This record gives sequence, C-alpha cells and structure tokens, in this order.
Amino acid sequence: MISVPAGQVTLSDRRTRRSWPVEVAAHELAAFPVTQEQYAQVTGERPSSAHGDRLPVEGVSWLDAVRFCNALSLREGLTPAYLLGSDEGAEWDASADGYRLPTEAEWEHACRAGTAGARYGPLDEIAWHGGNGSGRIHDVGGKRPNAWGLHDMIGNVWEWCWDLYDPEVYGTYRVLRGGGWFDEHWSCRASVRRRSHPTFRIDDVGFRVARSLAPART
Repeated sequence: MISVPAGQVTLSDRRTRRSWPVEVAAHELAAFPVTQEQYAQVTGERPSSAHGDRLPVEGVSWLDAVRFCNALSLREGLTPAYLLGSDEGAEWDASADGYRLPTEAEWEHACRAGTAGARYGPLDEIAWHGGNGSGRIHDVGGKRPNAWGLHDMIGNVWEWCWDLYDPEVYGTYRVLRGGGWFDEHWSCRASVRRRSHPTFRIDDVGFRVARSLAPART
C-alpha cells in the first residue's frame, strides 16, 4: 500500500461539460491492481479469461470487487468497509479500517501524483494500451510508476471506483477509471470517466484497493 497525501482534484465530465473540485483526505492505495493470485488467495476463485498469477484480475464486477474488499479485511482482522444488501449496491462505513475501493476523486488525485497534464508521463512508458499491448493484458508493474510509486494507474485494466456515475440518468451505474489494454490513447488519461452496471464483467476491467487512514489522536 502506498501513502497518498491529502490534496484537491478537479473532476470533469465530457458528457455534461461539467467540472467540480473535490478535497481528498490522505489515504492508502495499492501500488498495483489486484492480481489473479491475490484474488484467488482471498476468494478461492479465478474468474479471468487470461491466466497468470501476476496478471490483473479481470472479469470482475463492481459487486465482486466490494465483496473482495470485505473478504480481505476479514482475512487481515480489519473491520469490513461495506454492508452488502441483496440489491445492486452497498453501504460504506466510513469509520471502518478495512479495505475498500477508492473514490474517483481519490483515484484521480493518486493517478496524477501532483501532475496537471493528461497523463503522469509518456503513454508508452507508463501504460499498456491498444497501441503497444499486442492485444492482450500484461503483468502488473511492467511500466514506469508515477511519482508516488503507483503502477498501472493508466492502461492495462480499467479500475472500478466507489462512486455512482450519475444516478439521475444512469441509476446504479458505477465509475470506471484509467483505460485498458485495448483502448486508444484518448481513453488512457487521468481525467477520463467511464461507467458500467455494478454486475458487469469484461476482460479489461479490474480494480485496486484503498484504505482510509485512522484520524490522528489529539
């Protein structure tokens, strides 16, 4: 896990041409997307269509991702962050010390790592994408990390975030970030937002885990 400092990020949406600033608290974020080996160790399952321990797990829904977060928390003796119901959502206990999905503001703030451009480095140096990925997924950590030590924030797999995309228009659809191994360069940028149903599974979507930091004692 990487310690991500507090800061502010401005989110934007091309569809609505809207932008909005968000304050981001310090938190921890995994240096890599969850791998197939990690997912199997926690869940006993290997849902991915490609196979390899160091490949990012893919073919996982948003609901699969939040269930993994809870299972990993219990495995490590932490309080699960999510209360899961029988529908397509979950309640987040913000006081829990367990693993969770990053918010999209946390994700973009961590991805940018203090930079302001479309990406935190030259695309081919930092990401597997449609132009250099040979039509397949790749092991995590094969490209240069950003300044805060986070790998594969752009490219390889899209990553589920906690947030609803636009509940008034898209209901329960959740946010995806980062671009994937099949995407063209314009989709592999720090600001790009994609959406999908929380039960959706496909071979270029995975996730990474986050943790809130305990409040400082006074």
